[in-house]
Amino acid sequence: MAQQYMDEMRRLKGTVVPLEKLSGGADDLSVLMEFADADDTGESERELKSTVDQLEQDIDSVELQATLSAPEDPCGAYLTVQAGEGGTDSADWAQMLLRMYARWAERKGFSVEEIDISHGEEAGIRNATILIKGDFVYGYLKGETGNHRLIRISPFDSAGRRHTAFAAIDVTPELDDNIKIEINWEKDVKTDTYRSGGAGGQHVNKTDSAVRLTHLPTGVVAACQNERSQHKNRATAEKMLIAKLYQIELEKRESEISARRGSKSKIGFGGQTVRNYVLHPDQYVKDARTGTKVGNPQPVLDGDLDKFLESFLRWTLTEQAPDAN
Repeated sequence: MAQQYMDEMRRLKGTVVPLEKLSGGADDLSVLMEFADADDTGESERELKSTVDQLEQDIDSVELQATLSAPEDPCGAYLTVQAGEGGTDSADWAQMLLRMYARWAERKGFSVEEIDISHGEEAGIRNATILIKGDFVYGYLKGETGNHRLIRISPFDSAGRRHTAFAAIDVTPELDDNIKIEINWEKDVKTDTYRSGGAGGQHVNKTDSAVRLTHLPTGVVAACQNERSQHKNRATAEKMLIAKLYQIELEKRESEISARRGSKSKIGFGGQTVRNYVLHPDQYVKDARTGTKVGNPQPVLDGDLDKFLESFLRWTLTEQAPDAN
């Protein structure tokens, strides 16, 4: 409980301090304007310009913070990668995306925990779930949900032809224990246990310690195999299942609001393509919603995602405006 209060205090401080800085900068600006009128040397004018530039950056930062106002935005996040159609290329692409988000988390100083993984037959992964813990992880990553498309010369094609591969991303908030979702665990949840598997056929455990939970009314699945204890894996899977069902309720509400104002609802897991990563013949990464584009894909694949994440958050402000269509 004490840790929760400390975390909340830190988050609130992260919101208040930029506002105080902005207020102080506005006062400084007023004084510098008076000095500039009486200063013939140009020094006050140069200082005034520098202060204006800094204020613009501070306003930009506060505006970005305002997009992270939902109750679940400060949470960590479960991020699931699912390979699409395309065989080995899609499995390899799914693994590249998993690495990309893990690298992004490392850049931010966040922790990454592998929850569940299923490896591809030849290379890559069929699906995987990781838990990224840190302040506002979900807020920043929530726009990543949807299909991600890769176009490149396939390293698995002996003829060296160009291939298109898809993988879907799903992002769910890691909820604290204060969030309650009504679930009939005995009637509505099917439990499967299986042996935890790793790369190369190695097993994390020789017993059926991995747990897969299926919520029968919705078909939502949550699985965990990262612990040797079945009990611990079940606890993690239960927590993830609750988070996914909570996410469904959020999306229902968002869809209802979107329908009332005549705008598009959120792009779902496995739905419309949200970003294209082109490695051949051109080289670029472009977001399908915001139009944000960079000409060098490698830094993005190495976790340099902030430009895309921030542009999406600002784009949501225009989409949520009362007159948005």
